[in-house]
Amino acid sequence: MPDPQLPHQRRPASHGRRLRAALVGTGGIAEAGHLPALRSQAHRVDLVAAVDTDPARLRAFTGRHGVPAGFATVPEMLDAVRPDLVHLCTPPAAHAADAVACLRAGAWVWVEKPPVLSLAEYDRIEGSEQPGGPYASVVYQHRFGSGARRLAGLVASGALGRPLVAQCVTAWFRGHDYYEVPWRGDWATEGGGPTLGHGIHQMDLLLSVLGRWTEVRAMAGRLDRAVQTEDVSAALVRFAGGTVATVLNSVLSPREESRLRFDLTEATVELTHLYGYGDDDWQITPAPGATDAARLARLWRTAEPAAEIRSSHAAQLPHLLDALERGVRPPASGPAGRAVLELITALYRSAFTGQPVRREELGPHDPFYHHLHGDTPEWAPADRAPGPPPGTAAEPAAPEGRDTDAAPAGPAAPAAGRPGASR
Repeated sequence: MPDPQLPHQRRPASHGRRLRAALVGTGGIAEAGHLPALRSQAHRVDLVAAVDTDPARLRAFTGRHGVPAGFATVPEMLDAVRPDLVHLCTPPAAHAADAVACLRAGAWVWVEKPPVLSLAEYDRIEGSEQPGGPYASVVYQHRFGSGARRLAGLVASGALGRPLVAQCVTAWFRGHDYYEVPWRGDWATEGGGPTLGHGIHQMDLLLSVLGRWTEVRAMAGRLDRAVQTEDVSAALVRFAGGTVATVLNSVLSPREESRLRFDLTEATVELTHLYGYGDDDWQITPAPGATDAARLARLWRTAEPAAEIRSSHAAQLPHLLDALERGVRPPASGPAGRAVLELITALYRSAFTGQPVRREELGPHDPFYHHLHGDTPEWAPADRAPGPPPGTAAEPAAPEGRDTDAAPAGPAAPAAGRPGASR
């Protein structure tokens, strides 16, 4: 619910006028994801400002991309530009404060993953929204590709039978050099390990197909990387309809892969990709004797959307702009944006306590609602809950793999929590 104590600046719906957008953080994810998405919607939105704490990087970014104005802080930008939409491309520790400031100034927000460090922060953002906008939406681009949208529609209609079993795998490789960036691997600045920062996309897609989960049983480890957080986690998840899913999140996997598998009574549907997918990355296998391949292929071809849409920021942004123009809650916002964070919180709590967690057990009374380490002695930072580190001492890892997600452009990113520090 909106917080009545917060003064807001309300703005009328756009009514067909061109929208004005600003980017906060000019690092790798802004270049690779947000700029192409904005260019794809150049007929309706203008990029009018950028924010970064690194003056040289800001000058280079605005000059390279023809951005009219650059600022060192979010408040300066909001006062001077009054954008309709702000893209938050900074490390996650800065998201909550910046999102609240933007919403209170009347700007809608599109925030990178992970959107926040805790459910408490997410609820703070949602409490700063107003009916009819502004709203905050999260970058969960995998649910907007044509394959995921077709599958969700077919599962909802029952055309593929009942979902029984699912697998959700984020097996990525992040070497020791990846964690030399100051804000990575720490609870206070990154918020979590691969469970929060890497597997969130695949888990969100899983939930977009299967719906509400009810119970989680999980394990986590700090096996090889020099981090406070985990570097691997695994879970069993039960859904409201009875479906049982396995979830794996890793940054220790030399052969990288993102994979989802859905076993239904009529067919198996599989998606194998890495950082983004197209229609060719999906495979459908009929159940023996349950249906024929021709019928299944016809179902897939005729399901909406008919045209291929690759999963990307550009696939999601039009839905956000449509909602902004109409003054309605966008997709991947509110409860729909919170769902995967609830699953992630339950996974950490189950892994660190050794107990199953049900969805209704999460709330402000729970330490995991406020910090994903839950102040657990073996996992929380030393200044919160001293204790021996979990896992085992490790030898140096194998040769480093590439580091592509949200990599900073140029020098290492400034520590999170400073407005405008880039991912």
